Amino acid sequence: MATHEHEVLRYRRNQRLVHALLASSFLLLLLTGLVLLWGPLSFLAAGGNSRWLHRVGAIGFMLVPVAYLVADPKGAKELLIDSFKYDRDDVEWTKHMYRYFMGHAAEMPPQGRLNAGQKLHHATVIVISAAMVITGLAMWFFKPALGATGLAWAAMIHDLAMLALTLLLVGHLYFTFVYKALSGMTTGYVDEDEARLEHAKWVDELEHEAEAAPLGKEEEAAASP
Repeated sequence: MATHEHEVLRYRRNQRLVHALLASSFLLLLLTGLVLLWGPLSFLAAGGNSRWLHRVGAIGFMLVPVAYLVADPKGAKELLIDSFKYDRDDVEWTKHMYRYFMGHAAEMPPQGRLNAGQKLHHATVIVISAAMVITGLAMWFFKPALGATGLAWAAMIHDLAMLALTLLLVGHLYFTFVYKALSGMTTGYVDEDEARLEHAKWVDELEHEAEAAPLGKEEEAAASP
């Protein structure tokens, strides 16, 4: 049986499954989108399979928020609220963001479950994803109604949104490895010291909740005179 001494639970199983759906559907969209748009790979689009797979990826991508609400409604609500909620420590964090980019989280103001950079990342992903989905649906179902000009605008916004999300993904992967956070999505747990480095206020909250939690039967027996 696995033990998690000196670790804290960062992501529950359902959260990790939703993240896997997001990652796999986005990568499918990215790869098939490159096949459809990039000349050197256009030969792979023959037969229409790439377009069909692109739409499969689109359906999976659009199902992510639905899956999150079903699998973990509390976590989905917290993520949405926290992504657009900033306090004084968050403001101070953004003023010294360059330190975090260089791997110096110890010098940053204390943060909650999401640091200010993660909040900005999530908020930006939500807004840009909405733009990509809306323009994608417009081109999929309403292409004749858009006309040449409308179609050109929709395609440009759609492609720019995908480019922006790809750049955000690169940054996301960079910080994942710089701050040793990959285990959070594989096992759900992260090292307690690493968690405290980035999310000191959150770790303190977890400790206070654990101290305030009712004693189990064995603990009650041990504590009784």
